[in-house]
Amino acid sequence: MDPITIILTALVAGAAAGLKPTAEQVVKDAYEGIKTLIKRKYARVSVDNLEADPGSEARKLVVREDLQKVNAGEDAELLVQAQAVLDAVRRHASEAAASVGVSIQDLEAGSVHVRDITVANGTGVSIRKAKVAGDVEIAGIRTGGGGSKA
Repeated sequence: MDPITIILTALVAGAAAGLKPTAEQVVKDAYEGIKTLIKRKYARVSVDNLEADPGSEARKLVVREDLQKVNAGEDAELLVQAQAVLDAVRRHASEAAASVGVSIQDLEAGSVHVRDITVANGTGVSIRKAKVAGDVEIAGIRTGGGGSKA
């Protein structure tokens, strides 16, 4: 995944999981950490609307564009925090991660590796408008409750 997609995926998964009353504190803390970091370093990027509806494709596109404009994908600290959110969600709120799946748009990369995605319903991986110079590996995708691979 490209860095902006990693950050956006962390925000969506964190919002979907971290704002539920039953969410584990580690998920809430990780999500709050990425939000605080973005607000401190990139005041022009607002995640409030995305947080209100993390499933909205339109809201994801706005946040993606804002992150790209400030070159957030080059921020190592932000990428570390994004990975912390994804790890926390995967470990403590996998049902939220399952509802998100992976959606990649307008990707240009040397290679793409997508692994171990579980989605309760719908599409596990959606890639549109991709230019990949090297390998594309998609493995371990499960839909429909994790029983079958897509």
